[in-house]
Amino acid sequence: MATRDVTEVRGPGTRGGPPAPGGEARSVGLVLGSAVSLQVGAAFAVVLLGRVGPVGAVTLRMVLAAAIVWALVRPRLRHLHRRDLLVGVAFGLVLVLMNTCFYSAVARLPLGAAVTIEFLGPLGLAVATSRRVRDLLWVGLAGAGVFLLGETGFEPLDPVGVAFALGAGVCWAGYILLGAQAGRRLGGTNALAVALAVASVAIVPAAALTSGPDLVQPDTLLLGLGVAVLSSALPYSLELAALRRIPPRTFGVLMSLEPVVAALVGFLVLRQRLSGWQLLAVTLVVVASVGVTRAGPASAATRTAEPVPGVAGADAGRSKP
Repeated sequence: MATRDVTEVRGPGTRGGPPAPGGEARSVGLVLGSAVSLQVGAAFAVVLLGRVGPVGAVTLRMVLAAAIVWALVRPRLRHLHRRDLLVGVAFGLVLVLMNTCFYSAVARLPLGAAVTIEFLGPLGLAVATSRRVRDLLWVGLAGAGVFLLGETGFEPLDPVGVAFALGAGVCWAGYILLGAQAGRRLGGTNALAVALAVASVAIVPAAALTSGPDLVQPDTLLLGLGVAVLSSALPYSLELAALRRIPPRTFGVLMSLEPVVAALVGFLVLRQRLSGWQLLAVTLVVVASVGVTRAGPASAATRTAEPVPGVAGADAGRSKP
């Protein structure tokens, strides 16, 4: 399997082809704007978590994002083979699991810490699919950063939250692999629409049991809509526009800044204070991610649904779509 870099983070890719000429500075702004949008959406999700919990927050994000995407994309799925749809279903299931893990993590950890730990997923995948021994140095650097988070960084890290963040990272790696398959088989927008629909169907029953009527309160729905737009529709649109103008590897380097953006948004929006050790820990993970991305081959993939992640992400993220 070919080496993958962090430009593949959070989902299936756009089709190949050279980037459109001109507008590189504007495209850098688009990518950074996407990262800010994604992490502000994650910060809003933290508020939403206090009302409906992680499962309820993921449900609102998935369902509302699915409604927006299906209304805009209007996917045509009749010509697809059964195997193609099965890949799309698997992609959607990984998507909902990734976001549930991530939101469960940010319910227990500062946003910057959760995103930094989650980043180990795609970073580990990039190194695992590489044949370069020097990439092990980047893994060591990232590991040192996460160690600092636990020992001298955020006070103190909840072990359950760390486990959820690591789980989100593992799902993120699976999301990248399945997203690449879904993007090729279904097409980028169709893959996104199918994944969000599957994720919505999978999560709604659990949300009905855990949150019930709280999900349909007007103010909760409005907050959920804000999370869906900021964490899914807006960053996805900005990234697609940026990829038409800059090389995917440049895109990947810029996306590697997400842990820094998450830490800053956590401070500005959620008042999660940063220390010198915290900044150093986040910086080590970012440098490792940039190192792997710059050393790897170019790729044309973006997130399409993240951490949703980040969402991310969440959330995507990032989280994610």
